[in-house]
Amino acid sequence: MGLMLVGVVAFTASALTFVSGFGLGTLLMPVFAFVMPVERAVAATGVVHFLNSLFKFWLVGRRAHWPTVWRFGLPALLASLLGAWWLVSLADQPPILTWTLGARVLQVTMAKLLIGALLLVFVLVEWVPAWRSLTVPAAWMPLGGVLSGLAGGVSGMQGALRSAFLARAGLARDAFVATGVAIACLIDVSRVGVYLRMFGEHRASLDVGLLTVAVLSAFAGALVGRRYLKQLTMDAVRHVIAVLLLLTAVAIGSGVI
Repeated sequence: MGLMLVGVVAFTASALTFVSGFGLGTLLMPVFAFVMPVERAVAATGVVHFLNSLFKFWLVGRRAHWPTVWRFGLPALLASLLGAWWLVSLADQPPILTWTLGARVLQVTMAKLLIGALLLVFVLVEWVPAWRSLTVPAAWMPLGGVLSGLAGGVSGMQGALRSAFLARAGLARDAFVATGVAIACLIDVSRVGVYLRMFGEHRASLDVGLLTVAVLSAFAGALVGRRYLKQLTMDAVRHVIAVLLLLTAVAIGSGVI
């Protein structure tokens, strides 16, 4: 049952991420967290996300807008490294709030609250009519990279903030997708390197079969997502992003993920 659930979620989320620019880590990490400690779940999600990003880069990377990749991606890479070390060093720190949902014990941390609040800001920017025409100047891209990288290192969910910035950067649909994929590869390189230490400490309990199913399912989902991407406009992509940002903000801020 666990293998099937991981496979379905990885496939669906990977297809969805071709539209939104994020979603794989957001949906896959909670599933992994059902079968392993949350810190290892973040690390396992990072590995799947990295391999899937490399696969998607092979599919669409030639359309990336490289000035944006470097302005956003390099600060994100450094910040992701800091966030990943923060996750490892604070793994044993108590949450600020604990509550239950059915049989699950959910934890709310200050990092989750901050990330959730920041995502809600981008939802308002997308849905408030007076703000819809706003764009993100190139000078602000490094700040977006720092925020996205920190979120990715701490929670494994850097794509939500990345997409929120890039969707307002004036990129065409194909360039938006390819640029996000290139940046994701940069961020994943740094944080997966940190997570390898965690894998080394727990290699005896690592479920290689589960990871393999997740990776292959994500590859299949990427192929499907690429096929249907051409049917969407950039406005449709931005609406999808806004809805997913709202759901992700609530889930992160409340400790569900």
